[in-house]
Amino acid sequence: MTRETGLSWLSHQCEELTDLPELELDRLIEQGPVSAMVLTVERAAAELDRSVSLQLGSDLRCLLESSLPEETIRTAWAGSTDYAFDPVKEGVAPRIWLKRIESVWLAAERRRDPNFVPPSARPVTDEALRAEVLRVMRPLADGLTAAHTNTQVSNPSPLPPLLPALQRVVTEACADLGYRLFLRAVKFYTLPVGEALFTEMVALGGRLGHPAGPVEDDHNRRDEQGPWSAAVR
Repeated sequence: MTRETGLSWLSHQCEELTDLPELELDRLIEQGPVSAMVLTVERAAAELDRSVSLQLGSDLRCLLESSLPEETIRTAWAGSTDYAFDPVKEGVAPRIWLKRIESVWLAAERRRDPNFVPPSARPVTDEALRAEVLRVMRPLADGLTAAHTNTQVSNPSPLPPLLPALQRVVTEACADLGYRLFLRAVKFYTLPVGEALFTEMVALGGRLGHPAGPVEDDHNRRDEQGPWSAAVR
């Protein structure tokens, strides 16, 4: 059973291409990221715990209903995962991509339950929680910025800076979604996380209602003496 949820679960599927089901990997190679993601979304709706799938719908709606610029949505998504899944590679605008993913998700849910009515988005907009997420982001800001910048050198369609995009998701869409995408980026770039900060990150995840896993797993954690082994998948 997965320990990720919603759009961050979808991001997690893109992290290691060799871990994708064969059909999805073949679709990625033959038709591109948008078509491959359709299969991944159908798998989510068909196979995952209902709460994970419902959170995916809520996350998509949070972004679609926000006033975030297209490039901010693209950067927050592609910057938190493998760039192979950047919809712009197929010339698809981020909101069009989100709407297509949402329609696929909704169709898959209605195959499971013909009477399914999608719940409305419930973004976390509490200002105290938003401020806490931004505070926890700050100690890793330089490392995240440097790692992201380095990966863009060979990107034919380079992304703008990642941290401001994630911060805007937190402040203009949903603090919880912004935090989960931030965690995926930290893990994707294997940024070292000190023990004190790690404790704060886990506590914040608890305040946001995260189960054990999305915060705790797969970090490149270190103590005060230097790096030490991350949790193993």
